[in-house]
Amino acid sequence: MRIAVVGTGYVGLVVGACFAETGNQVVCVDKDAAKVRGLRRGKIPIFEPGLEELVKRNAAEKRLTFTLDLKTAVRQSDVIFIAVGTPMGEDGSADLQHVLGAAREVARAMTAYRVIVDKSTVPVGTSELVREAIRRETTHPFSVVSNPEFLKQGAAVDDFLKPDRVVLGVTDQKAADLMVELYRPFTRTGAPIMVMDCPSAELCKYAANAMLATRISFMNEIANVCELFGADVDMVRQAVATDKRIGPAFLFPGVGYGGSCFPKDVQAIVKFSADKKYRFRVLEAVEAVNAAQKQRLLFKVDAMFGKGTKSLAGKAIAVWGLAFKPRTDDMREAPAIPIIEGLLARGAKVQVYDPEAREVARGIFGTSITYAPHAYHALTGADALLIVTEWNEFREPDFAKMKKAMKRPVILDGRNLYDPKQVRALGFTYQSIGRP
Repeated sequence: MRIAVVGTGYVGLVVGACFAETGNQVVCVDKDAAKVRGLRRGKIPIFEPGLEELVKRNAAEKRLTFTLDLKTAVRQSDVIFIAVGTPMGEDGSADLQHVLGAAREVARAMTAYRVIVDKSTVPVGTSELVREAIRRETTHPFSVVSNPEFLKQGAAVDDFLKPDRVVLGVTDQKAADLMVELYRPFTRTGAPIMVMDCPSAELCKYAANAMLATRISFMNEIANVCELFGADVDMVRQAVATDKRIGPAFLFPGVGYGGSCFPKDVQAIVKFSADKKYRFRVLEAVEAVNAAQKQRLLFKVDAMFGKGTKSLAGKAIAVWGLAFKPRTDDMREAPAIPIIEGLLARGAKVQVYDPEAREVARGIFGTSITYAPHAYHALTGADALLIVTEWNEFREPDFAKMKKAMKRPVILDGRNLYDPKQVRALGFTYQSIGRP
């Protein structure tokens, strides 16, 4: 099948590469000339495991190309995926200007029937707005499909190639049949292709992410209560997870969630519910809990070093982990940002390390913090180490080497990576989340 993907961001690039992998002819369109030139040379603008190999292999086979020419891409394609950004507005709403702008450009380029697919995460009702925008610009027949993505950063390629489910919001059988055929190679192991109306499809992604965010905030609240009573959240979590009605996923306490999806999607569902005069109280609480949890390590810092504007003056604080989660360089809404801002406000010298997000962090913090080339370099002369992201390389460190590098052997573990008794037996002052 001939496919065009408008937008070469995180979603668009994964979508294009994965469809090309199953033999489709895919052209990815972007307005950024520098990005297109880089992609043609095999330069991938994001870090996502497995994506670079996929892009290079399919580009070499001429199944995947990159262009600035949207008009030609649309005219040569059967299906056009819109995968542009939907940034969050100040009121929490999703900004649809790029989606609707892309839809209008696609419409003006059409010369025959096309299927236009909303792949961006968009509020309920967007498919109708897209349909109306296209209708104003063309007399050619078309179908609009809502096809939300369910891609986890750090595992996006596997998620696309081996999905749990494929959701298709359609209004006509012709588009439904075409989309089912397109996705059939990815569902040979039995994953369902779920065909439904567009509003239901649009709500699926928001509902899933809101549920997962709720589990995280709930477990963080339980962890904070555990600290008040001297209980161990690990024991509580394991007991809860064995309940078959609940299960173990997304029950790990920490310093809050971040990224491009959970914060934006939670706020968006609150906003578009409010637009219909419905107050989503549960998600308002989820959002408030998450904002407070991002301050949890700073709360522990204050308890240890004293509270005040310059309480950390003359002290060096190491931070391991900047990305909002492992296996990505994404720092959007990352807990590391307010934590580092809080440390700087308290007068600390901040020394950071992350395997992938260093350059992203440099764009946020500039020269106000020190960027270590290796994890142990960040510990040099440190009065404390804050662990913010649970990268695998942090799980089994050389504690003797850590202790030797640090001025004071203090670890504030925001991801509960270590056994408290073991680390304290090695001479460290150690605090974590929800454990005595």
